[in-house]
Amino acid sequence: MTGPSIRLARLRARLQESRKPGDDGGFNRRLLAPMVLGSVLNPINSSMIAVALVPVGTAFGAPPAETAWLVTALYLATAIGQPVIGRLVDGYGPRRLYLAGTALVGLSGLVGALAPSFGLLVVARVLLGIGTSAAYPAAMHLTRSEAERTGRSSPTGVLTALAVANQTVAVVGPTLGGLLIGLGGWRTIFVINVPLSLACLVLGAARLPVAPPRRKSGDRLDHAGIGLFAVLLLAAMLFVMKPSSALWYLPVLAVLAGVGFALRETRARSPFIDLRALARNRPLLATYLRQVLGYTATYAFLYGYTQWLEEGRGLSAATAGLALLPLSLSALAVSSLTGRNPAVRGKLVIGAAVQTAACAALLLAGSASPLTLLVAVGVLAGVPQGLIGLANQTALYHQADPAAIASAAGLLRTFMYLGAMAASAANAAFFPHGATTGGLHHLALFMLGGAALIFLLTLSDRSLGRMGRATTTGAAEGN
Repeated sequence: MTGPSIRLARLRARLQESRKPGDDGGFNRRLLAPMVLGSVLNPINSSMIAVALVPVGTAFGAPPAETAWLVTALYLATAIGQPVIGRLVDGYGPRRLYLAGTALVGLSGLVGALAPSFGLLVVARVLLGIGTSAAYPAAMHLTRSEAERTGRSSPTGVLTALAVANQTVAVVGPTLGGLLIGLGGWRTIFVINVPLSLACLVLGAARLPVAPPRRKSGDRLDHAGIGLFAVLLLAAMLFVMKPSSALWYLPVLAVLAGVGFALRETRARSPFIDLRALARNRPLLATYLRQVLGYTATYAFLYGYTQWLEEGRGLSAATAGLALLPLSLSALAVSSLTGRNPAVRGKLVIGAAVQTAACAALLLAGSASPLTLLVAVGVLAGVPQGLIGLANQTALYHQADPAAIASAAGLLRTFMYLGAMAASAANAAFFPHGATTGGLHHLALFMLGGAALIFLLTLSDRSLGRMGRATTTGAAEGN
Protein backbone atom coordinates (compact mmCIF):
# COMPACT_ATOMS: atom_id res chain seq x y z
CA MET A 1 0.00 0.00 0.00
CA THR A 2 1.16 3.54 -0.70
CA GLY A 3 1.44 6.16 2.00
CA PRO A 4 -1.87 7.93 1.11
CA SER A 5 -3.65 4.58 0.96
CA ILE A 6 -2.40 3.65 4.42
CA ARG A 7 -3.51 7.00 5.82
CA LEU A 8 -6.93 6.61 4.18
CA ALA A 9 -7.34 3.12 5.64
CA ARG A 10 -6.40 4.38 9.11
CA LEU A 11 -8.87 7.26 8.78
CA ARG A 12 -11.65 4.83 7.87
CA ALA A 13 -10.74 2.63 10.84
CA ARG A 14 -10.89 5.61 13.24
CA LEU A 15 -14.27 6.66 11.83
CA GLN A 16 -15.55 3.11 12.29
CA GLU A 17 -14.34 2.97 15.88
CA SER A 18 -15.91 6.35 16.66
CA ARG A 19 -19.38 5.08 15.80
CA LYS A 20 -21.39 4.20 18.87
CA PRO A 21 -23.06 0.78 19.01
CA GLY A 22 -26.63 1.11 17.89
CA ASP A 23 -26.06 4.41 16.06
CA ASP A 24 -28.11 4.11 12.87
CA GLY A 25 -27.03 7.35 11.24
CA GLY A 26 -26.73 6.91 7.51
CA PHE A 27 -29.58 4.42 7.24
CA ASN A 28 -31.93 5.42 4.43
CA ARG A 29 -34.86 6.69 6.47
CA ARG A 30 -37.12 6.64 3.41
CA LEU A 31 -37.20 2.86 3.77
CA LEU A 32 -38.62 2.93 7.29
CA ALA A 33 -42.22 3.79 6.37
CA PRO A 34 -42.79 0.91 3.91
CA MET A 35 -40.80 -1.49 6.13
CA VAL A 36 -42.78 -0.73 9.29
CA LEU A 37 -46.19 -0.42 7.63
CA GLY A 38 -45.75 -3.68 5.74
CA SER A 39 -44.48 -5.60 8.75
CA VAL A 40 -47.49 -4.65 10.92
CA LEU A 41 -50.07 -6.02 8.48
CA ASN A 42 -49.78 -9.49 9.99
CA PRO A 43 -50.02 -8.67 13.72
CA ILE A 44 -52.85 -6.19 13.24
CA ASN A 45 -54.91 -8.77 11.34
CA SER A 46 -54.00 -11.45 13.88
CA SER A 47 -55.37 -9.33 16.71
CA MET A 48 -58.37 -7.62 15.07
CA ILE A 49 -60.06 -10.94 14.31
CA ALA A 50 -60.43 -11.67 18.03
CA VAL A 51 -63.39 -9.32 18.35
CA ALA A 52 -64.98 -10.43 15.06
CA LEU A 53 -65.36 -14.16 15.74
CA VAL A 54 -68.74 -13.86 17.47
CA PRO A 55 -70.43 -11.58 14.88
CA VAL A 56 -69.00 -13.67 12.01
CA GLY A 57 -70.34 -16.83 13.63
CA THR A 58 -73.74 -15.20 14.03
CA ALA A 59 -73.78 -14.04 10.41
CA PHE A 60 -72.99 -17.47 8.95
CA GLY A 61 -74.44 -19.69 11.67
CA ALA A 62 -70.97 -21.06 12.40
CA PRO A 63 -70.14 -22.46 15.88
CA PRO A 64 -66.94 -21.45 17.72
CA ALA A 65 -65.15 -24.59 16.51
CA GLU A 66 -65.59 -23.36 12.93
CA THR A 67 -64.90 -19.66 13.47
CA ALA A 68 -61.59 -20.66 15.10
CA TRP A 69 -60.43 -21.49 11.58
CA LEU A 70 -60.30 -17.76 10.84
CA VAL A 71 -57.43 -17.60 13.34
CA THR A 72 -55.89 -20.95 12.44
CA ALA A 73 -55.89 -20.29 8.69
CA LEU A 74 -53.82 -17.13 9.12
CA TYR A 75 -51.36 -18.84 11.47
CA LEU A 76 -50.85 -21.81 9.16
CA ALA A 77 -50.48 -19.72 6.02
CA THR A 78 -48.03 -17.38 7.73
CA ALA A 79 -45.96 -20.12 9.35
CA ILE A 80 -45.46 -21.79 5.97
CA GLY A 81 -45.32 -18.63 3.88
CA GLN A 82 -42.72 -16.65 5.86
CA PRO A 83 -39.65 -18.84 5.14
CA VAL A 84 -40.80 -19.62 1.60
CA ILE A 85 -41.22 -15.96 0.67
CA GLY A 86 -38.07 -15.14 2.64
CA ARG A 87 -36.18 -17.53 0.37
CA LEU A 88 -37.61 -15.72 -2.65
CA VAL A 89 -36.62 -12.35 -1.17
CA ASP A 90 -33.03 -13.58 -0.79
CA GLY A 91 -33.00 -14.69 -4.43
CA TYR A 92 -34.95 -11.97 -6.21
CA GLY A 93 -34.64 -8.96 -3.91
CA PRO A 94 -37.18 -7.41 -1.52
CA ARG A 95 -38.98 -4.96 -3.81
CA ARG A 96 -40.92 -7.29 -6.08
CA LEU A 97 -41.88 -9.69 -3.27
CA TYR A 98 -42.95 -6.80 -1.03
CA LEU A 99 -45.15 -5.35 -3.78
CA ALA A 100 -46.64 -8.73 -4.73
CA GLY A 101 -47.33 -9.61 -1.09
CA THR A 102 -48.98 -6.33 -0.18
CA ALA A 103 -51.06 -6.48 -3.38
CA LEU A 104 -52.29 -9.90 -2.23
CA VAL A 105 -53.26 -8.33 1.11
CA GLY A 106 -55.53 -5.91 -0.75
CA LEU A 107 -57.05 -8.75 -2.77
CA SER A 108 -57.72 -10.71 0.43
CA GLY A 109 -59.49 -7.66 1.84
CA LEU A 110 -61.81 -7.51 -1.15
CA VAL A 111 -62.50 -11.26 -1.01
CA GLY A 112 -63.31 -11.06 2.71
CA ALA A 113 -65.48 -7.99 2.30
CA LEU A 114 -67.58 -9.61 -0.42
CA ALA A 115 -67.46 -13.24 0.77
CA PRO A 116 -70.94 -14.83 0.47
CA SER A 117 -69.97 -17.91 2.50
CA PHE A 118 -67.88 -18.79 5.52
CA GLY A 119 -65.60 -21.02 3.44
CA LEU A 120 -64.63 -18.13 1.19
CA LEU A 121 -63.94 -16.06 4.29
CA VAL A 122 -61.41 -18.69 5.38
CA VAL A 123 -59.85 -18.52 1.89
CA ALA A 124 -59.52 -14.76 2.37
CA ARG A 125 -57.62 -15.34 5.61
CA VAL A 126 -55.28 -17.80 3.86
CA LEU A 127 -54.57 -15.21 1.15
CA LEU A 128 -54.02 -12.64 3.88
CA GLY A 129 -51.52 -14.90 5.65
CA ILE A 130 -49.54 -15.48 2.46
CA GLY A 131 -49.63 -11.79 1.53
CA THR A 132 -48.47 -10.58 4.93
CA SER A 133 -45.55 -13.04 4.86
CA ALA A 134 -43.49 -10.88 2.51
CA ALA A 135 -42.95 -7.63 4.40
CA TYR A 136 -41.01 -8.82 7.46
CA PRO A 137 -38.39 -10.87 5.53
CA ALA A 138 -38.11 -7.95 3.10
CA ALA A 139 -37.55 -5.55 6.00
CA MET A 140 -34.79 -7.71 7.48
CA HIS A 141 -33.17 -8.01 4.04
CA LEU A 142 -33.24 -4.24 3.60
CA THR A 143 -31.83 -3.73 7.10
CA ARG A 144 -28.90 -6.00 6.30
CA SER A 145 -28.34 -4.33 2.92
CA GLU A 146 -28.30 -0.89 4.51
CA ALA A 147 -25.89 -2.07 7.20
CA GLU A 148 -23.51 -3.29 4.50
CA ARG A 149 -23.86 -0.04 2.59
CA THR A 150 -23.28 2.24 5.60
CA GLY A 151 -20.72 0.08 7.39
CA ARG A 152 -22.78 -0.26 10.56
CA SER A 153 -23.02 -3.78 11.90
CA SER A 154 -25.63 -3.13 14.58
CA PRO A 155 -28.66 -1.12 13.35
CA THR A 156 -30.48 -1.57 16.63
CA GLY A 157 -32.68 1.49 16.16
CA VAL A 158 -34.22 0.01 13.02
CA LEU A 159 -34.67 -3.43 14.60
CA THR A 160 -36.29 -1.81 17.62
CA ALA A 161 -38.66 0.19 15.43
CA LEU A 162 -39.84 -3.02 13.77
CA ALA A 163 -40.32 -4.79 17.10
CA VAL A 164 -42.11 -1.91 18.84
CA ALA A 165 -44.38 -1.27 15.84
CA ASN A 166 -45.44 -4.90 15.77
CA GLN A 167 -46.10 -4.94 19.53
CA THR A 168 -48.04 -1.69 19.37
CA VAL A 169 -50.44 -2.78 16.64
CA ALA A 170 -50.96 -6.12 18.38
CA VAL A 171 -52.08 -4.16 21.45
CA VAL A 172 -54.38 -1.74 19.63
CA GLY A 173 -55.66 -4.37 17.17
CA PRO A 174 -58.66 -5.56 19.23
CA THR A 175 -59.64 -1.97 20.03
CA LEU A 176 -59.36 -0.95 16.39
CA GLY A 177 -61.29 -4.04 15.34
CA GLY A 178 -64.08 -3.25 17.76
CA LEU A 179 -64.25 0.34 16.53
CA LEU A 180 -64.43 -0.76 12.89
CA ILE A 181 -67.12 -3.34 13.62
CA GLY A 182 -69.11 -0.72 15.51
CA LEU A 183 -68.90 1.63 12.53
CA GLY A 184 -69.59 -0.75 9.67
CA GLY A 185 -69.99 -4.34 10.80
CA TRP A 186 -67.49 -7.22 10.84
CA ARG A 187 -66.66 -6.94 7.13
CA THR A 188 -64.85 -3.67 7.80
CA ILE A 189 -61.92 -5.55 9.36
CA PHE A 190 -61.36 -7.03 5.91
CA VAL A 191 -62.06 -3.79 4.05
CA ILE A 192 -59.42 -1.94 6.05
CA ASN A 193 -56.76 -4.05 4.33
CA VAL A 194 -57.53 -2.40 0.99
CA PRO A 195 -56.31 1.13 1.92
CA LEU A 196 -53.45 -0.38 3.95
CA SER A 197 -52.41 -2.38 0.91
CA LEU A 198 -52.62 0.67 -1.34
CA ALA A 199 -50.47 2.68 1.07
CA CYS A 200 -47.84 -0.09 1.10
CA LEU A 201 -47.90 -0.31 -2.70
CA VAL A 202 -47.42 3.44 -3.12
CA LEU A 203 -44.65 3.66 -0.52
CA GLY A 204 -42.98 0.48 -1.76
CA ALA A 205 -43.03 1.51 -5.40
CA ALA A 206 -41.68 4.98 -4.55
CA ARG A 207 -39.04 4.10 -1.97
CA LEU A 208 -37.85 0.49 -2.18
CA PRO A 209 -34.69 0.09 -4.24
CA VAL A 210 -34.58 -1.89 -7.45
CA ALA A 211 -31.94 -4.56 -6.91
CA PRO A 212 -30.71 -7.21 -9.36
CA PRO A 213 -31.55 -10.81 -8.45
CA ARG A 214 -28.90 -12.57 -6.36
CA ARG A 215 -29.68 -16.00 -7.73
CA LYS A 216 -26.93 -17.59 -9.78
CA SER A 217 -27.68 -18.85 -13.26
CA GLY A 218 -28.60 -22.51 -12.99
CA ASP A 219 -30.06 -22.19 -9.49
CA ARG A 220 -33.60 -23.45 -9.31
CA LEU A 221 -36.19 -22.91 -6.66
CA ASP A 222 -36.47 -26.05 -4.54
CA HIS A 223 -40.15 -26.80 -5.17
CA ALA A 224 -39.91 -30.32 -3.74
CA GLY A 225 -38.29 -29.05 -0.53
CA ILE A 226 -40.90 -26.32 -0.15
CA GLY A 227 -43.71 -28.83 -0.68
CA LEU A 228 -42.34 -31.29 1.88
CA PHE A 229 -41.77 -28.45 4.36
CA ALA A 230 -45.37 -27.30 3.92
CA VAL A 231 -46.73 -30.82 4.48
CA LEU A 232 -44.51 -31.29 7.54
CA LEU A 233 -45.57 -28.02 9.11
CA LEU A 234 -49.24 -28.33 8.19
CA ALA A 235 -49.61 -31.86 9.57
CA ALA A 236 -47.66 -31.10 12.75
CA MET A 237 -49.50 -27.86 13.51
CA LEU A 238 -52.95 -29.33 12.84
CA PHE A 239 -52.25 -32.13 15.32
CA VAL A 240 -50.72 -29.84 17.96
CA MET A 241 -53.72 -27.53 17.75
CA LYS A 242 -56.17 -30.35 18.49
CA PRO A 243 -54.45 -33.55 19.68
CA SER A 244 -56.67 -36.61 19.32
CA SER A 245 -56.18 -40.34 18.86
CA ALA A 246 -58.54 -40.09 15.88
CA LEU A 247 -55.97 -37.89 14.14
CA TRP A 248 -53.12 -40.40 14.52
CA TYR A 249 -52.31 -40.10 10.83
CA LEU A 250 -51.22 -36.47 11.17
CA PRO A 251 -48.06 -37.10 13.26
CA VAL A 252 -47.26 -40.08 11.02
CA LEU A 253 -47.56 -37.84 7.97
CA ALA A 254 -45.44 -35.19 9.68
CA VAL A 255 -42.67 -37.71 10.42
CA LEU A 256 -42.68 -39.05 6.86
CA ALA A 257 -42.63 -35.53 5.41
CA GLY A 258 -39.84 -34.59 7.83
CA VAL A 259 -37.68 -37.53 6.77
CA GLY A 260 -38.32 -36.74 3.12
CA PHE A 261 -37.54 -33.08 3.70
CA ALA A 262 -34.24 -33.89 5.44
CA LEU A 263 -33.17 -36.24 2.64
CA ARG A 264 -34.13 -33.75 -0.01
CA GLU A 265 -32.43 -30.74 1.57
CA THR A 266 -29.16 -32.54 2.24
CA ARG A 267 -28.93 -33.62 -1.39
CA ALA A 268 -30.38 -30.64 -3.28
CA ARG A 269 -27.97 -28.42 -5.20
CA SER A 270 -29.79 -25.29 -4.08
CA PRO A 271 -31.84 -26.32 -1.01
CA PHE A 272 -34.80 -24.36 0.27
CA ILE A 273 -33.29 -24.57 3.77
CA ASP A 274 -29.62 -25.53 3.96
CA LEU A 275 -29.89 -28.04 6.79
CA ARG A 276 -26.15 -28.76 6.80
CA ALA A 277 -25.29 -25.09 7.28
CA LEU A 278 -28.06 -24.72 9.87
CA ALA A 279 -26.75 -27.72 11.83
CA ARG A 280 -23.31 -26.10 11.94
CA ASN A 281 -24.78 -22.81 13.16
CA ARG A 282 -25.65 -23.85 16.69
CA PRO A 283 -26.18 -20.31 18.00
CA LEU A 284 -28.88 -19.74 15.35
CA LEU A 285 -30.53 -23.05 16.25
CA ALA A 286 -30.52 -21.92 19.89
CA THR A 287 -32.18 -18.65 18.85
CA TYR A 288 -34.95 -20.55 17.07
CA LEU A 289 -35.46 -22.72 20.14
CA ARG A 290 -35.60 -19.66 22.41
CA GLN A 291 -38.18 -18.17 20.03
CA VAL A 292 -40.44 -21.21 20.37
CA LEU A 293 -40.08 -21.28 24.15
CA GLY A 294 -40.53 -17.54 24.56
CA TYR A 295 -43.67 -17.28 22.45
CA THR A 296 -45.13 -20.45 23.90
CA ALA A 297 -45.05 -18.70 27.27
CA THR A 298 -46.27 -15.42 25.77
CA TYR A 299 -49.32 -16.92 24.07
CA ALA A 300 -50.01 -19.35 26.91
CA PHE A 301 -50.19 -16.40 29.29
CA LEU A 302 -52.32 -14.28 26.94
CA TYR A 303 -54.77 -17.07 26.17
CA GLY A 304 -54.75 -18.90 29.50
CA TYR A 305 -54.56 -16.00 31.94
CA THR A 306 -57.23 -14.05 30.07
CA GLN A 307 -59.56 -17.04 30.08
CA TRP A 308 -58.94 -17.62 33.79
CA LEU A 309 -59.62 -13.97 34.66
CA GLU A 310 -63.09 -14.35 33.17
CA GLU A 311 -63.96 -17.91 34.19
CA GLY A 312 -61.85 -18.55 37.30
CA ARG A 313 -61.77 -15.08 38.80
CA GLY A 314 -65.21 -14.04 37.53
CA LEU A 315 -64.27 -10.77 35.85
CA SER A 316 -66.23 -9.39 32.93
CA ALA A 317 -64.57 -9.34 29.52
CA ALA A 318 -64.15 -5.57 29.72
CA THR A 319 -62.57 -5.71 33.19
CA ALA A 320 -60.28 -8.56 32.15
CA GLY A 321 -59.13 -6.49 29.18
CA LEU A 322 -58.35 -3.55 31.44
CA ALA A 323 -56.45 -5.84 33.82
CA LEU A 324 -54.24 -6.95 30.92
CA LEU A 325 -53.59 -3.45 29.60
CA PRO A 326 -50.59 -2.91 31.95
CA LEU A 327 -49.04 -6.08 30.47
CA SER A 328 -49.03 -4.55 27.00
CA LEU A 329 -47.83 -1.19 28.27
CA SER A 330 -44.92 -2.72 30.20
CA ALA A 331 -43.88 -4.77 27.14
CA LEU A 332 -43.88 -1.65 24.97
CA ALA A 333 -42.01 0.39 27.56
CA VAL A 334 -39.31 -2.25 28.02
CA SER A 335 -38.79 -2.64 24.27
CA SER A 336 -38.59 1.11 23.75
CA LEU A 337 -36.18 1.69 26.63
CA THR A 338 -33.81 -1.20 25.93
CA GLY A 339 -34.09 -1.55 22.17
CA ARG A 340 -31.12 0.60 21.17
CA ASN A 341 -28.82 -1.28 23.52
CA PRO A 342 -27.24 -3.91 21.23
CA ALA A 343 -26.51 -6.36 24.07
CA VAL A 344 -28.49 -9.57 23.70
CA ARG A 345 -27.42 -11.84 26.57
CA GLY A 346 -28.54 -9.42 29.28
CA LYS A 347 -32.00 -9.04 27.76
CA LEU A 348 -32.47 -12.79 27.59
CA VAL A 349 -31.20 -13.43 31.11
CA ILE A 350 -33.39 -10.70 32.62
CA GLY A 351 -36.35 -11.78 30.48
CA ALA A 352 -36.08 -15.39 31.65
CA ALA A 353 -35.65 -14.30 35.28
CA VAL A 354 -38.69 -12.01 35.22
CA GLN A 355 -40.71 -14.66 33.40
CA THR A 356 -39.85 -17.02 36.25
CA ALA A 357 -41.10 -14.43 38.74
CA ALA A 358 -44.32 -13.95 36.78
CA CYS A 359 -44.96 -17.71 36.74
CA ALA A 360 -44.32 -17.87 40.48
CA ALA A 361 -46.79 -15.03 40.98
CA LEU A 362 -49.40 -16.98 39.00
CA LEU A 363 -49.10 -19.74 41.59
CA LEU A 364 -50.39 -17.22 44.16
CA ALA A 365 -53.45 -16.29 42.11
CA GLY A 366 -56.84 -17.55 43.21
CA SER A 367 -60.52 -16.85 42.89
CA ALA A 368 -60.32 -14.27 45.70
CA SER A 369 -57.08 -12.57 44.63
CA PRO A 370 -57.21 -8.76 44.76
CA LEU A 371 -57.21 -6.91 41.46
CA THR A 372 -53.91 -5.25 42.36
CA LEU A 373 -52.17 -8.65 42.40
CA LEU A 374 -53.70 -9.58 39.05
CA VAL A 375 -52.50 -6.32 37.50
CA ALA A 376 -49.02 -6.76 39.02
CA VAL A 377 -48.76 -10.23 37.49
CA GLY A 378 -49.58 -8.72 34.11
CA VAL A 379 -46.90 -6.06 34.50
CA LEU A 380 -44.31 -8.74 35.31
CA ALA A 381 -45.38 -10.87 32.34
CA GLY A 382 -45.01 -7.91 30.00
CA VAL A 383 -41.29 -7.50 30.74
CA PRO A 384 -40.13 -10.78 29.12
CA GLN A 385 -42.48 -10.10 26.21
CA GLY A 386 -40.65 -6.84 25.62
CA LEU A 387 -37.18 -8.38 25.97
CA ILE A 388 -37.08 -11.92 24.59
CA GLY A 389 -38.60 -11.36 21.15
CA LEU A 390 -36.47 -8.27 20.50
CA ALA A 391 -33.31 -10.05 21.70
CA ASN A 392 -33.98 -13.05 19.46
CA GLN A 393 -34.51 -10.78 16.46
CA THR A 394 -31.21 -9.01 17.12
CA ALA A 395 -29.41 -12.32 17.67
CA LEU A 396 -30.71 -13.71 14.38
CA TYR A 397 -29.57 -10.58 12.54
CA HIS A 398 -25.98 -11.30 13.64
CA GLN A 399 -26.06 -15.10 13.47
CA ALA A 400 -27.71 -15.70 10.09
CA ASP A 401 -25.84 -15.84 6.80
CA PRO A 402 -26.21 -12.32 5.32
CA ALA A 403 -27.07 -13.83 1.93
CA ALA A 404 -29.98 -15.73 3.50
CA ILE A 405 -31.17 -13.17 6.07
CA ALA A 406 -34.73 -12.98 4.70
CA SER A 407 -35.34 -16.74 4.79
CA ALA A 408 -33.76 -16.93 8.26
CA ALA A 409 -36.07 -14.13 9.44
CA GLY A 410 -39.03 -15.93 7.91
CA LEU A 411 -38.12 -19.06 9.88
CA LEU A 412 -37.96 -16.95 13.04
CA ARG A 413 -41.60 -15.98 12.47
CA THR A 414 -42.44 -19.64 11.77
CA PHE A 415 -41.03 -20.65 15.15
CA MET A 416 -43.02 -17.85 16.75
CA TYR A 417 -46.25 -19.34 15.38
CA LEU A 418 -45.16 -22.81 16.44
CA GLY A 419 -45.00 -21.34 19.94
CA ALA A 420 -48.54 -19.99 19.51
CA MET A 421 -49.78 -23.43 18.47
CA ALA A 422 -47.99 -25.09 21.39
CA ALA A 423 -49.57 -22.56 23.76
CA SER A 424 -53.01 -23.32 22.36
CA ALA A 425 -52.43 -27.05 22.92
CA ALA A 426 -51.17 -26.40 26.47
CA ASN A 427 -54.24 -24.35 27.34
CA ALA A 428 -56.50 -27.09 26.00
CA ALA A 429 -54.62 -29.67 28.08
CA PHE A 430 -54.64 -27.71 31.35
CA PHE A 431 -58.17 -26.33 30.94
CA PRO A 432 -60.09 -29.43 29.76
CA HIS A 433 -63.30 -28.37 31.53
CA GLY A 434 -62.83 -24.63 31.79
CA ALA A 435 -60.23 -22.24 33.19
CA THR A 436 -59.96 -23.37 36.80
CA THR A 437 -57.43 -22.08 39.32
CA GLY A 438 -55.81 -25.50 39.51
CA GLY A 439 -55.41 -25.55 35.74
CA LEU A 440 -53.86 -22.08 35.85
CA HIS A 441 -51.29 -23.26 38.41
CA HIS A 442 -50.34 -26.23 36.23
CA LEU A 443 -50.04 -23.89 33.24
CA ALA A 444 -47.74 -21.67 35.34
CA LEU A 445 -45.46 -24.64 36.09
CA PHE A 446 -45.38 -25.47 32.37
CA MET A 447 -44.35 -21.90 31.56
CA LEU A 448 -41.81 -22.00 34.39
CA GLY A 449 -40.06 -24.90 32.68
CA GLY A 450 -39.81 -22.88 29.46
CA ALA A 451 -38.29 -19.92 31.32
CA ALA A 452 -35.68 -22.22 32.86
CA LEU A 453 -34.76 -23.59 29.42
CA ILE A 454 -34.38 -20.08 27.98
CA PHE A 455 -32.11 -19.21 30.90
CA LEU A 456 -29.93 -22.30 30.35
CA LEU A 457 -29.75 -21.80 26.58
CA THR A 458 -28.65 -18.22 27.11
CA LEU A 459 -25.93 -19.05 29.61
CA SER A 460 -24.50 -21.81 27.41
CA ASP A 461 -24.33 -19.61 24.28
CA ARG A 462 -21.04 -17.71 24.49
CA SER A 463 -21.58 -16.00 21.13
CA LEU A 464 -24.31 -13.81 22.63
CA GLY A 465 -21.79 -11.92 24.73
CA ARG A 466 -19.94 -10.72 21.62
CA MET A 467 -22.97 -9.17 19.91
CA GLY A 468 -23.02 -5.41 19.69
CA ARG A 469 -19.24 -5.15 19.84
CA ALA A 470 -18.48 -6.11 16.26
CA THR A 471 -17.32 -3.30 14.01
CA THR A 472 -17.36 -5.09 10.70
CA THR A 473 -20.29 -6.03 8.55
CA GLY A 474 -20.98 -8.94 6.31
CA ALA A 475 -19.76 -11.59 8.75
CA ALA A 476 -22.33 -13.56 10.62
CA GLU A 477 -21.50 -13.70 14.29
CA GLY A 478 -21.85 -16.99 16.08
CA ASN A 479 -21.19 -19.22 13.03
